[in-house]
Amino acid sequence: MMNPEVKISQPVTKEFSIKAILPVILALITGMLLVMLDSTIMNVAIPQLEKTFATSLKTIQWAITGYTLALSVVIPLAGWFSDKFTAKRVFLASIVLFTMGSVLCSLAKSPTELIIFRVIQGLGGGMIAPIGMAMSFKIAPPDKRGSIMGLLGLPMLIAPVLGPVLSGWLLEYASWHWIFLINVPIGVIAMIVGIKFLPVTEKGKKVNLDIWGVILSPLAFSSLVFGVHRGGVDGWGDKYTLITLMFAIITLTLFIFVELRQREPLLELRSFRSFEFSKGMILTWINQFALFGSILLIPLFLQLVRGFSSFESGLMVIPQAIISFVGMIIGGKLFDKYGARLPVFSGLVLLSTGLFLLTRLQNDTNVYVMISYLAIMGLGQGLSTMQLGTHVLKAAPKDLISRVTPLTASAQQIIGSFAVAIMSGLLTSNIASHKSQTNIGAVDVQAMVAGFHDTFLISMALALCGMVISLFLRKQKN
Repeated sequence: MMNPEVKISQPVTKEFSIKAILPVILALITGMLLVMLDSTIMNVAIPQLEKTFATSLKTIQWAITGYTLALSVVIPLAGWFSDKFTAKRVFLASIVLFTMGSVLCSLAKSPTELIIFRVIQGLGGGMIAPIGMAMSFKIAPPDKRGSIMGLLGLPMLIAPVLGPVLSGWLLEYASWHWIFLINVPIGVIAMIVGIKFLPVTEKGKKVNLDIWGVILSPLAFSSLVFGVHRGGVDGWGDKYTLITLMFAIITLTLFIFVELRQREPLLELRSFRSFEFSKGMILTWINQFALFGSILLIPLFLQLVRGFSSFESGLMVIPQAIISFVGMIIGGKLFDKYGARLPVFSGLVLLSTGLFLLTRLQNDTNVYVMISYLAIMGLGQGLSTMQLGTHVLKAAPKDLISRVTPLTASAQQIIGSFAVAIMSGLLTSNIASHKSQTNIGAVDVQAMVAGFHDTFLISMALALCGMVISLFLRKQKN
């Protein structure tokens, strides 16, 4: 019987095996999968929910926006809560709140109720990923962190693939209620595994609450995410979009000013004084922007240009997810041996290559050729993504990891919102531009293909920039 009490500060020994902490990693993966799967399932279900509640698309999209805003509010608080009440307690409490929110969503009788219950879901789900990342980093010996952190990338691969497939199946053969009720068994499993295997660390510490940080961070991050969302929907010149973004910039500036002067800040912004940390974060944002763009664009291409259903487009990206997982395993081992430079550079080379190949897609491209292009991208994604995250955490002060993971998660939340809004806007404008050209005329499919090509090129350019920057990452010290 494996001992569920795992020591946080394990000595590095030759006898160490990943199997010794696999139950802990499994508990964290299950919790993270719960949140990530829900997001992808919900995105596919929007048209069905619009019909069910007999409301407008703009109204029902608030179910996603409200959830995202709730995430942006609680993510910065994850470090303080885990320090105060211990990571295990907060992780498990978050799963309980998220699961309860899922049940409430399934019982919603109106769009307003659904939006409120989605906010409850977001308040529960926001702390799961940053706390999970911090716990994994702490239990892993320094020479095995690449391999172990790579395993945490599994939910990131499974969710975008399984979500659309599962959502399509549930909506067709069950009802919309089940896109939320499916979270209940996953949440229960995560709770059981978490209670049994998650390590009991030191008791909650006496930590000062950064009051100004607590006030300013929700204002700054939620207004920034909301402003970006409005920009993507209503246009960047919209009056209310500009007002919201100006308010976000002011509050974010105040938040940074306050945090840099706090003895115990909510988010450890002083980590940016480390050159390696800053390089890693910039690369993470570039990589994420390129990936988010492609993750958004590929299903749209399959559905709009090729006429695939959401279920079929989900099946199309399964090979990409499998190859990505292989890349994560290889990338983790390369990281442990050589540091971040080799796997990240190799991954971005493959990602750039895959994105370039996507610019050659046509409306009659062979399905297996498309899958091969996506597989190249998937391998690059697997080699680079989690290795960048591990590099960032290694470059941060070791005693402040619980405050650094909320920082990285908050930044990724904002970058993800920017990526979706900007890439969607670019795709729309590119397609409109090609439709207006006389040599294409009213042939919508050709205009869409050309618009997708232009947008894939932008993602490729970002990946190429990241590839160059990755050459300056620090090598592993023997």
